[in-house]
Amino acid sequence: MRSNDAIHLGLMLLALAAAYLVPFELLLLAYVVLGPAHYFTEISWLHDRSYYLPHRGIALVLAIVAVVAALIDNASWFGFAMWAALIVCAMLAATATAIESMLLFMVAIALSAIMYSSGSSLAVIGILIPTLIHVSLFTLIFMVLGAYRSGSRVQAALVVVYLAAIAAIVLLPPTAEIRIASFARVGQDYFGNVGPALGRLFGVPGLVLDTRLTSLLAFVYTYHYLNWFIKADVIRWTEVPKARLAAMAAASAASTALYFYDYAFGFTFLLALSLIHILLEFPLNSLALRQLGAAMQSEVRAFHAARTATAAPRPAKSRASKRTTRPR
Repeated sequence: MRSNDAIHLGLMLLALAAAYLVPFELLLLAYVVLGPAHYFTEISWLHDRSYYLPHRGIALVLAIVAVVAALIDNASWFGFAMWAALIVCAMLAATATAIESMLLFMVAIALSAIMYSSGSSLAVIGILIPTLIHVSLFTLIFMVLGAYRSGSRVQAALVVVYLAAIAAIVLLPPTAEIRIASFARVGQDYFGNVGPALGRLFGVPGLVLDTRLTSLLAFVYTYHYLNWFIKADVIRWTEVPKARLAAMAAASAASTALYFYDYAFGFTFLLALSLIHILLEFPLNSLALRQLGAAMQSEVRAFHAARTATAAPRPAKSRASKRTTRPR
């Protein structure tokens, strides 16, 4: 096992242990302390790669949409903004031809109509995209894609450990008590709607932000941030001018300080900053989904070809060929 993989595993287990011991406190501290550092460094990294968009100017539009969305009170309109931004980014970054873009757009229109007719579906998708889908599902996709590309069994095992950790929290929830009541109240302000959204999605009435869900959020958020930081030698997000790196560190510290100085304003600022980095990452997320789908399709074809070759009957030798192969 490489040292980086060992650190990866250690941080994952550390996040899991902390999620069991202090879930309410970990969730808020990860979001407020690790979050801004992740947002600024990833935006910097995406900027150097043109945000995986055909034109950088589109990124400015996405940032403006994120700021406006942070101020939207209507859950359905907020969900529509998140959903529309994701579809547009997928059309720009993950489609290779105009026909693919048209097909994706038609599917998106059909899904949008279904969600609109069901009433609360847009609100549910708006809650889950910037929370669980972003920090858990897309993290899993990048982990699987990285393990596939590297062919590393250790990285594949890390994917299994990650899924096992989530399953452990869901099936064997912690019984930790709230040590800092104010942290729990603040966590409820931001993540309290995740429980009802999951309840509506899976048909589980009365689902709230209890210890089980808080622990799950604390783990996936903490690991999402740590996973970004430990990939510095892989994606090289630290290879920027020292002046920019210092500016990012100062902005991150100022964002955290602002939150603790003025909770209301700091909450709004961090929400907008979080949404900006989420929308700017949508093109990369869409591209990763396409690449993972292509990899899975390639594996299925290879498996099918191998089975076909194994099942095919061997050609019988003719009499003439048998005579020519007899030893003299």
